[in-house]
This record gives sequence, structure tokens and C-alpha cells, in this order.
Amino acid sequence: MASDLTGGVKLERGREVLRPDIPQSFRRTFALDVLEGLSQKPKRIAPVYLYDEIGSMLFQQITTLEEYYLTQCEQEILTLHMEEIYKSLSRQSFNLIELGAGDGRKTVLLIDHFIKKSLDFEYITLDISPESINGLSLMLEEMFRPARLKVTGIIAEYFDGLKWLAERSSSRNLILFLGSNIGNFEYAKAQKFLRHLWDCLKPDDQLLIGFDLKKDIEVLNRAYNDSGGITREFNMNLLDRINRELGGDFDRGKFQYYSGYDVTTGAVESYLVSTERQEVFIRNLNKIFLFDAWEPIHTESSYKYLESEIACLAAETGFQVEKDFFDSNRYFVDSLWRVQKPGAAIASCSAECL
Repeated sequence: MASDLTGGVKLERGREVLRPDIPQSFRRTFALDVLEGLSQKPKRIAPVYLYDEIGSMLFQQITTLEEYYLTQCEQEILTLHMEEIYKSLSRQSFNLIELGAGDGRKTVLLIDHFIKKSLDFEYITLDISPESINGLSLMLEEMFRPARLKVTGIIAEYFDGLKWLAERSSSRNLILFLGSNIGNFEYAKAQKFLRHLWDCLKPDDQLLIGFDLKKDIEVLNRAYNDSGGITREFNMNLLDRINRELGGDFDRGKFQYYSGYDVTTGAVESYLVSTERQEVFIRNLNKIFLFDAWEPIHTESSYKYLESEIACLAAETGFQVEKDFFDSNRYFVDSLWRVQKPGAAIASCSAECL
């Protein structure tokens, strides 16, 4: 069953029917963001645009690399601690809501365990990408057909979708925000994101959220500079995407990929650097962009956390940390939080982590 909803939300149960206006809308937004980003000093393009069809396939390759420890660490956490996660949940029915699920490899571990424990839940995947929603929904329905898993896809911005769902469902929610997705935000923006998320949820709803921890700098740098050059290709595809979709004339041979950990910001910063003075014309914008030699385009920041910073972030955004689940190397943590409402003031963290 499919229906167009207000607020840019579309609900799908079962087989997906894609919204025909989404690609055109995306392209307009993409064009405006490229115009704004390349007009700034320093130049930047939002990391969300790394993930077109080609970029998403490249990123899936990255997650299988030995150097990219993040995915392996989180899979280890979910495998080793799924029983503890299960015991932390209420036995009443709930919505298992995933924000930006990707290919669902890690989610399958939890779903399988919850089904074996006879929990009453519905899996809801929430994303702005129809292709992502469709592919994941069909895969899970096929994989768990004997168990009759209820799968719903909501095509929407995260907060639009959660608010729409809150008006129509009285069930408790367990939100999954896995990977290091929160690491895409600098600390202040992570606070803002989590406060908006808190506002969309009910008292005692839970959030399982992944954080990449601060660690040996060589380990961090290797994760974003793999020996096979796939991460380089993942970033270079952004220039190809501008050429394909916006009529750009970027010559990727005149750009160099650079990534490194910044000890002052606590983030791995990634750039595409112009190796010479050049002009780039983008036809759909009818604009020429001038690059100086060695001028960078910022493509991504991946922020890393101390355990004390995670505790601060939870307290400041209306959540209580219930349990932290670590991999064997303590490289990564999936932290289980509970929503504190009503009347609980959002705390101010006094720890020396800010």
C-alpha cells in the first residue's frame, strides 16, 4: 500500500513505488549546494553528495577493507552483545527504526536475534533515498519471510518521518543510528541533531548510536587512506558526479585526494586538492569557478570521540546513557541511550571534554 503524505513524507509497506519527483528535486538541491559550496572560502561540498549510486557501491567496498576497522568493530559489538541489548529492551511491542540503514548487514544481526527471542516489533527504515529504502525493504522481507517480519519504509527527512510516525503510532521506539553517522557532525551540530531527535521521541524511547573513538593516529589515518585507493576513488567520484549531473568539466587528473587526522578538531578531514591554477565550468550553473594551485575542496569531516564526550553529549541532549558496548580493541562503541521526559531539563555537562 502506498500513499503520498504531507510534509515530504511517503510511507511504503511491502514493495516500493518510487516518487518520480525525487531525482529532479535532488538535482536542483545538488546544484544549489555545489554553487554555494564552491563559492565559499575555503571551498566545500557536503559529504552527502559522495553517495550517488557509484559512490554508495564504492563505500560498500570500503567497509570490507582491513584498514577500515569501523564496520568490523561494530559487527563484532552487535554479535557479542546482542543478548545484552535484548535484555535492555522492554518486552512490550516496539518500532525498530533505523536512520540511514545502508545495506543493512549489521541490522540483520539484531533483527534475527529479536525474532528468535519472539519480540513483537516492526522494522521501519527511514531515508530520503527511494533506492535505499526499496532495496533494503525487499531484501529483509525475503530474508525473514518465514518469520513474517513487518517491514515499513518511510521516504523522508529523518525528523519529518519521525514526527509523522509519532502522530500515528503509540508503540515505543528503538532508534538505530549506527556506523559513525553522528561523526559527520561537528560537536555543536551533533548537539543540535540529537536535540531535534529527542524532540521527536517519547519518554523512555531508546537510541542505539555508534561512535568511533579517538585512538592511535596511524590507525585513524590508514582507515581513510587505504592501500588499494578505493577511498581516493570514492572522493574523486564526486567530481565525476558533478560532470555527469550538472555538466561540469572537472579533470580529475588535476586533483589530488588528501585525508588526515586533525588533532585540534578531533576529526579526520578529507579534501580534493587542485594541483594547478585552473578554471572549471559547470554548465547547469552557467558559472566558472577559479581554483588556485593547491587549493582544496573539503569533502568530509569524520569526528572521533572520547568516552567522556559521549556522556556529555547524551546529558546535554536529553538522554540517559544506559549501557556502552565496546569491541575487543575499544576502537568503537555502540551506546544505548534512553529518552528523559517529561520535565527533565536538558543538562549542562561540567566534564572537561568541551
